[in-house]
Amino acid sequence: MALLTDNASAFEIVDYFKQPFTHETLAALIQKSGSSAKDFIRTQEDDFKLHFKEKKLSENEWIDAIVANPKLLKRPIIETEGAAVWADPPEKLLTLLHKKQLES
Repeated sequence: MALLTDNASAFEIVDYFKQPFTHETLAALIQKSGSSAKDFIRTQEDDFKLHFKEKKLSENEWIDAIVANPKLLKRPIIETEGAAVWADPPEKLLTLLHKKQLES
């Protein structure tokens, strides 16, 4: 949070437990990242280990799984107009913000 505060002029924090993702909004966010839905899964989460660890799901099925079980989603995710990144380690945030500045 401190890194974001120090490096971004304005930002909005979205609590996706209170404002859940739809399949469409999560799919768009993941697409912006250039990664797959499975890359955004918290594999250490008990729900993953109990219900999903051995499953071979499609991209849409993984998105549906995250929407239905938001605890599975890695965080924090930082999104700009044209890109998104799972900011762990936090320095990934700087790469995303630097990319945004280059595009401006």
